[in-house]
Amino acid sequence: MVLFIVAVLAVVAAVDAVVLVLLGYTGSEQGRAALDPRMLVMVSLGVLVVIGLASTVRSMSLRGGGAAVARSLGATAVSPDTTNPAWRKLRNVIEEIAIASSVPVPDIFVLETEPGINAFAAGYTPSDAAVCVTQGCLDKLTREELQGVIAHEFSHVLNGDMRLNIRLMGLLFGILFIGIVGRLFLYSGGRVRTRKGNTAYVAMIGLGLVVVGYIGYFFGRLIQAAVARSRESLADASAVQFTRQTAGIAGALKKIAALEEGSKLAAANSQEVAHMLFGEAGRFSSLFATHPPLPERIRALGGVWDDKEIRQLAMAWQQPGRARPGQDASASIAGFMPSGAVTAASAEHTTSLPRSDRPLQVDAAKVGASVGKPGVQDMHAAGHMQRQLPDVLAQAVHDAGGALELMLALAVADDASLRDAQLLRVDSDFGSAVAEGVEALLPPISILHPMLRLPLVGLAFPQLKRQPRPRLMQLVQTLDALVHADHRVDLHEYCLVKLLHLQLHDALDPARGFVPGAGRLRQSAAEFGDLCAIVARHGQSDPEKARQAWASAMHEALPSSRASYDPPEEWIPRMDQALDRLDRIRPVDKMLVVRGLTAAVSADGEVTVEEAELLRVICASLHCPLPPLLQHLETLDDEDAHASRD
Repeated sequence: MVLFIVAVLAVVAAVDAVVLVLLGYTGSEQGRAALDPRMLVMVSLGVLVVIGLASTVRSMSLRGGGAAVARSLGATAVSPDTTNPAWRKLRNVIEEIAIASSVPVPDIFVLETEPGINAFAAGYTPSDAAVCVTQGCLDKLTREELQGVIAHEFSHVLNGDMRLNIRLMGLLFGILFIGIVGRLFLYSGGRVRTRKGNTAYVAMIGLGLVVVGYIGYFFGRLIQAAVARSRESLADASAVQFTRQTAGIAGALKKIAALEEGSKLAAANSQEVAHMLFGEAGRFSSLFATHPPLPERIRALGGVWDDKEIRQLAMAWQQPGRARPGQDASASIAGFMPSGAVTAASAEHTTSLPRSDRPLQVDAAKVGASVGKPGVQDMHAAGHMQRQLPDVLAQAVHDAGGALELMLALAVADDASLRDAQLLRVDSDFGSAVAEGVEALLPPISILHPMLRLPLVGLAFPQLKRQPRPRLMQLVQTLDALVHADHRVDLHEYCLVKLLHLQLHDALDPARGFVPGAGRLRQSAAEFGDLCAIVARHGQSDPEKARQAWASAMHEALPSSRASYDPPEEWIPRMDQALDRLDRIRPVDKMLVVRGLTAAVSADGEVTVEEAELLRVICASLHCPLPPLLQHLETLDDEDAHASRD
């Protein structure tokens, strides 16, 4: 912000200087006499207005979220039903990491005309995020290298960098706009004539504004570099944390260094997104570089930078017909070449879903620390979850109509008489075709493992949010009616509707969606106490055990609190109030909330799968996504694993 203010002042001063030169001001007594100070004031105010308007207009154009940024660069959307093998593999990688991170699957784009290796994530919240990769990523990276790049981009999604980056795009456009106008004047100087037929005067104005524009460019690059470097280092580290191996992301960085096209982007406005890219958009001095040097990034990951290895890699790619490093001799270049060593290492890890009737062992501190930080076991669990989905449900999440029917089916009860009434409501609100589709999905949902419900919502969300806004609003109303059909709402039903409503709100109006708060947990102690009391009462049939669970939660998060156990009878409005208030506290305090809630559900020494999923839904409602809790579970024996799959 300091650099931005200095940049604005410098641009204003430079424009004033250009005006003085054009007016022939020389500093002489005659020149000073001819100068009207009010004119300079008006010019300065005019420049400030232009910068402000340009920033505002550009920010408004980005209100569509991450997809708007990707489309502004000419990217092509990857449809869920694509038949392109490379695009399907890209979608599988992104969906796997999204499930592991417990966030909705982002929109997926490809820059088809860009041969360089690069990528970015853009958006205001995870619900409107977009991940875009270049064609070079698809043509030149192995699956593990692509996974490392995507994990890097998901760090920006989970750590809140996207909102900062997209706002920075709007601000930077304002200080760069003067130079853009100058170039227009300069290039049109030979075609625009004044009343006196003077074209040189227009060209001179353009030249002066171009010079001013370089001041804005200088500060713009400094701002991008200041913001991006530390966030890129964090994202590299997070990618290793996600995948638990450095070979993937390090391999992608080495290919950027070895190949002639590197990470360069040819798009005319690529510099506007330079601060959010995986690699440098072009060649810049260290002063303007938005990323640490490649050798430094690789060494920070624990890898080794070897100039000889980079040269050999470059030579291998320059000789067609030969097997490239990390590629089978018979493999095609496009579509992520296989990497034997990394794939073999990954194959050693197998994960099975726990039996739904088996209690889990969790640790409150570990669960709280895992928010926004999926690990390698979460990644393997995500792949296993995808494979466990019944085909009919896997097809539904990738179809616009199927996604809507799936959301409705998740809220339909198992009781036959109640189910009939709910299907009649669906028929009334959406028509018989949708009601029949919902009914067809009920059998596979009835036998679905509880831990697959949240991934289904995340996988279906990209298709769901493409529905017209009135239809989505009707969906929320219908879901609310379905869960109230028996005149009682359990906590899981409430959280499902609440979660979907929040995600749709963020996706439909990204710029006004979730904003990280700065409140303290102790300022919201009453709301936290209500939330813990509601969770404890719904999780324990014995009132005394419920009180003990609540006490454990309060001691874990607010040990000095003097609150008393008082579960509200009308718990839904109190739950709404608690979640809304706690959603506005600091991220570090939200970790305490997660720890407290974990202590509440595990007060009896064990956590059911349903309680674990409830905890994840509440965390998602608070915009602190909690990965699957498999890394905290006891290792399953072979018999349990087979029973789980059955």
